[in-house]
Amino acid sequence: MASLKIDNLHVARDAKEIVKGVSLEVKKGEVHALMGPNGSGKSTFANALAGHPSYVATSGTIALDGRDLTAAAPHERAKAGLFLSMQSTPEIPGVTLSSFLRTAFNAVKEQPLSVLEFHALLQARMEDLKIDPAFARRHLNAGFSGGEKKRAEVLQLSVLDPAYAVLDETDSGLDVDALKIVTDGLARLRGPNIGILVISHNPKLLEALRPDRVHVMKDGKIVAEGGNELAERIGKEGYEAIAN
Repeated sequence: MASLKIDNLHVARDAKEIVKGVSLEVKKGEVHALMGPNGSGKSTFANALAGHPSYVATSGTIALDGRDLTAAAPHERAKAGLFLSMQSTPEIPGVTLSSFLRTAFNAVKEQPLSVLEFHALLQARMEDLKIDPAFARRHLNAGFSGGEKKRAEVLQLSVLDPAYAVLDETDSGLDVDALKIVTDGLARLRGPNIGILVISHNPKLLEALRPDRVHVMKDGKIVAEGGNELAERIGKEGYEAIAN
């Protein structure tokens, strides 16, 4: 089965259980949203999917296209086709965005590309996303605005072309223009060859994306599920009306 499947996942940090038996499945071609109030366990869940060593899966499974990755190292998950966009990204002066993306690409792909081959790929992806080619020559996130950081993340997602993408509050702290960069970029990348899980509590982002499936997390558990109408209801009524 071509899907990212999480089955009864329990996750702890510092011996404290935070995620308490979450199950969901994202198939290729689908966009899912995981919503919930602050402190509900969404980012812990995302870090556990990526294999962050501080977040321990105490039980349950994480499978990618039928392959059990529950105990896999982060780089093994990336090579298998899983991508995580974090809430905040570090600044790395001295490393250009182009160099970073080529290193990341060659680390996860079976067929590394030469400098010239990668340059052609990068230029094509930037053209698709309507990004100025000069952007790739800037140092990674150094002096970037919020919108520029998100543009770099969307470009990274496009270049790496993963099977599944987990976007952890990629809309956090964005103004209206930056939010449009994210939604437009994801709209261009959406398609039958990728499954996307967007973790957010911003109904405006989900209104633009119109996810196929919405899951609501509270206190480490999924407390409600539905279609895009569930996100719309949350936007009008808040979480208390949904999760109680």
